[in-house]
Amino acid sequence: HELTEFGCKPIIFIWAKATIEPGNMGNTVGPRLSDGLKAVFGPANVATQGVDYWGFIETNFYPGGAPPWGIFDMQLLLNSAATCPDSKIIAAGYSQGAALTHRAVEGLSQAVKDKITAVVTFGDTQTWQDGGRIKNFDTNRTLIICNAGDAVCTGTLYVFPVHFDYVKWVPTATYYLAQKL
Repeated sequence: HELTEFGCKPIIFIWAKATIEPGNMGNTVGPRLSDGLKAVFGPANVATQGVDYWGFIETNFYPGGAPPWGIFDMQLLLNSAATCPDSKIIAAGYSQGAALTHRAVEGLSQAVKDKITAVVTFGDTQTWQDGGRIKNFDTNRTLIICNAGDAVCTGTLYVFPVHFDYVKWVPTATYYLAQKL
């Protein structure tokens, strides 16, 4: 809750966790990506904010792969972050959180999208459905990470062990984001 509790910082990182992960950050990719950004840019320069939503297995079946209340919450956070005049904004998500990120970002005003520096998704359940991109968002500011053999990235919701192996991509994502920032 660093954005909502402490306000604007030079970098604002909005994260959407995977299905059934605890809290608003989850316990796998999100906290580690936040730690990576803080290691590169310093904790005082990064505000990490998780999206408060309950990602149940069933909510994967909503149109667009994510529950409307989670999409709404992420949009509220991104709109709030966009009011910070000197901040760079990052949006990211894992699994159902990746779908939530797709739907939230594509539905923002162009003015807010223009303030988002980069978007990263992991184990993205909407990769196939959205043609390997986030609709209405610059592909040069998007990194979609899918493990070989991860069926959720090919338009199904079949979950195999490879879908739980995304922490290994945190250094790659951190490097990508550092280059964009």
